[in-house]
Amino acid sequence: MKLADLAKELKISPESIIKFIQDFDLELSECITTNFNVKDDFAKFARENISFLKKYEKDLEQTKSVEDIAGTINQSPEKVAEIIKREKPRLFDNGMYRSSVSSFGIDHKLGGNYQFVYDYFGDKTSLTERDFIGYRDLFFHISKELDPFINNTPLTDWGIHKPAGIILYGPPGSGKIFWGNKIAEIIGYHFKEVKKYYLGTSFVDGLKTSFNDFLIQMLKEEKVLLFMEEFDDIMRQRSDKKTVLSCDEETKEIVLNYIGRFEAEDLLMVGSANSVVGIDEDILAPGRFDVLIPVFPPNARERSEMILYFMTENLAKDALLMKILIANNADHLPFWEEISSKMKVFSNTMIVDFTQSLKKRIRNQYLKDNSENIKIDSKLLNAARRDASAKLTEEYLNQVAQFISDVSVNNYDDFPKRIAALKDELESYKVVETPRKTIGFQTKTEEKTKK
Repeated sequence: MKLADLAKELKISPESIIKFIQDFDLELSECITTNFNVKDDFAKFARENISFLKKYEKDLEQTKSVEDIAGTINQSPEKVAEIIKREKPRLFDNGMYRSSVSSFGIDHKLGGNYQFVYDYFGDKTSLTERDFIGYRDLFFHISKELDPFINNTPLTDWGIHKPAGIILYGPPGSGKIFWGNKIAEIIGYHFKEVKKYYLGTSFVDGLKTSFNDFLIQMLKEEKVLLFMEEFDDIMRQRSDKKTVLSCDEETKEIVLNYIGRFEAEDLLMVGSANSVVGIDEDILAPGRFDVLIPVFPPNARERSEMILYFMTENLAKDALLMKILIANNADHLPFWEEISSKMKVFSNTMIVDFTQSLKKRIRNQYLKDNSENIKIDSKLLNAARRDASAKLTEEYLNQVAQFISDVSVNNYDDFPKRIAALKDELESYKVVETPRKTIGFQTKTEEKTKK
């Protein structure tokens, strides 16, 4: 059963169910699948607690003040205000909070007893069995943008068409190709990467071919997602300062020529970009690549989960590394929280680099001592972190800064908390230079000048 079907059965909105999952910090893997099929345990919970979900939806739809929320959940306005400040919800002009704020979600964060929610779910799905780690906010955002592919109502009821093109933008190593594959999985399309040699005119297996020929062939195939890396370079706006390669200009013109056929032919093109600044305005026009989806570096919680995932991936229970991890209690998330908090603005690839370095260091220690009695201490952890930080260059930090600027302009309302958290992490790398004293004795003239 699809989420939309369950919502229709219960006569509540899918949006309120999605918000409920986020408010109560439920694992996606325990609620729904990637293609929006509802898990049995969650369907059971929803049917047996329909009265609460309706009350939750009604509250969600209402605009409300801090005092209104405090009265609904019997909490002090001061405590509610503290949570509100942390969550950074949007306000109406009259000072009332938008309907995206849930009184019950705030109550849950203040320690309200909602054990009845969690009683319906079995054992947590292990990290290795999840479709992806963290990023619930991004998953639901993407799913909302893909709704015309999943349901007919956006078109039949609202005249909203399937997007012809989507741009995934974010710093290098943030997982754009992963999300490109995930989009294909959600909508049931075949993932096809546009290789560099497809662009312009080239010879493949001794036969002359062009990007035009390639695109025509893709239009003939059933349900294809075309993924194009370096989209911001290929689709760059011409200017006096920057030149555009002739093959890139040709590619752009071919895409613009055929993009009107994409929806009818069940073709979706997804571009991967570090930044949307500088992309040709014709490409970004409505009906073309007008869906912009930001791909953030992982936050502290997600970094911990990723470290644990990559440290234990493909390990048997009796593997030497697993035994060492268990002995250090490093087979649980809390162990990794301290080191992950130090990995500010680290990309996905940097996290992989960290785990690879740490594995090698643990193995070298084992070979040296010939003993499983290895302590995974701060010395080992920080050394691996230094190895991974080789990619934390000035160029990368500038790309993160540009990303924050991009997402603040294009998707602020969708990700206010993520933007604020990422901005805070980036700020930690700013160097504040202190004035240096002049070496040697000061002359009377210098002293007078300073005065």
